[in-house]
Amino acid sequence: MTSYDLTGSLVKYLDRHLVFPLLEFLSQQQLYPEDDIQQKKLELLQKTNMVDYAMDIYKALYNREEVPAEMRTRRHEVVQNLKALQSQANAIVAFLSDDSAIKQLKQDKAYNLALLQEQYQIGPAQIDALFHYAKFQFECGNYSAAGEFLYHFRTLATNSERNLSALWGKLAAEILLQNWDSALDDLMKLKDIIDSNTFAPLLTQLQQRSWLMHWSLFVFFNHENGRNAIIDLFFQERYLNAIQTTSQHLLRYLAAAVVINKRRRNAVKDVIRVIEQEAYEYSDPITQFLEALFVQYDFEGAQHMLAECEKLVENDYFLTAIKEEFVESARLFIFETYCKIHQCIDMTMLAKKLNMDDEAAEKWIVNLIRSARLNAKIDSNEGTVVMGMQFQSPSEQLMDKAKGLSARTMMIANAVTPAAAVRT
Repeated sequence: MTSYDLTGSLVKYLDRHLVFPLLEFLSQQQLYPEDDIQQKKLELLQKTNMVDYAMDIYKALYNREEVPAEMRTRRHEVVQNLKALQSQANAIVAFLSDDSAIKQLKQDKAYNLALLQEQYQIGPAQIDALFHYAKFQFECGNYSAAGEFLYHFRTLATNSERNLSALWGKLAAEILLQNWDSALDDLMKLKDIIDSNTFAPLLTQLQQRSWLMHWSLFVFFNHENGRNAIIDLFFQERYLNAIQTTSQHLLRYLAAAVVINKRRRNAVKDVIRVIEQEAYEYSDPITQFLEALFVQYDFEGAQHMLAECEKLVENDYFLTAIKEEFVESARLFIFETYCKIHQCIDMTMLAKKLNMDDEAAEKWIVNLIRSARLNAKIDSNEGTVVMGMQFQSPSEQLMDKAKGLSARTMMIANAVTPAAAVRT
């Protein structure tokens, strides 16, 4: 399954700290030799302040009790720098530790800065020191303190560029702490900032959107509303352009989200269209499964690809938690598509197409009928499934068309707004 592993493609768009969970997962799955993974961890750690962790890995990797002199020197430097930054930020950290003092702050940054200067002798230099101290804490792996300090820094800082950097740092901290509600809130703030900065160079906008989508995978595949949010974000025109330009591998996650999202079946056609367009650049069992089923109507091919999808999903950091749901939804796709072109279906043949035994397939179909999701009946004597005639009601047809028109209108509005802003 290493041929389907996307870690090498994903890490190019991630902060190095966000790579550690992926490496831990690969270690658990035993996709690569353990020594290789530990070596990669060590390489990442050398560019952080997590020196004690790096020392532990070095000792285990090379089976030694002592570490090289440069690692001990590096540790001494980190400790000294931490003390220096702590001293520079001590005044503002003390202020932020006082709940009664924080309550004096308001939404007006100018007022807050004047208050800090007059009553606490805290000026721009101390606020900048807070940013550097928070960043250093993040590099040390103290994500909780880093996230808190970056939050307060953003309420006080007036430098928009540094404010944006702090928001990226806070998002990373929230992800690593698995605070998914806060992470989703930060993610949406970043999106608004990126989308509103229409005067930035196009390459910068493209890079920022690519980074945002990669970081969003942590949030969307863990937050309870993530499966809707990822479809909404990735299908927006400018983000879809970024996928098709630099990050075609993200189609795996968009396709998987569409498959498991029972409320967004209308998105299947859209994702298949993009998959077909980018097939020469990227494909994997998930995209090939959708192509085989909905483009080629190759049920044998779809059955084969579903077996591959099970292996892929199980060994993908972001998808492994939805394995059972993905397989169930994929089987339902196969069944529904097959039923659309057949009125009477042999149960044994259907079980093979679903990668199930006859008894399990019959129970699965019975459950579908009982849950009113299927207009069909089972003929036990003949061992067949007899399909009832299924027509889309006029109201359902109207709703589908209305949704399509709404989506097109939004795309046109998004395209027109930047042009209008430029003329203004």
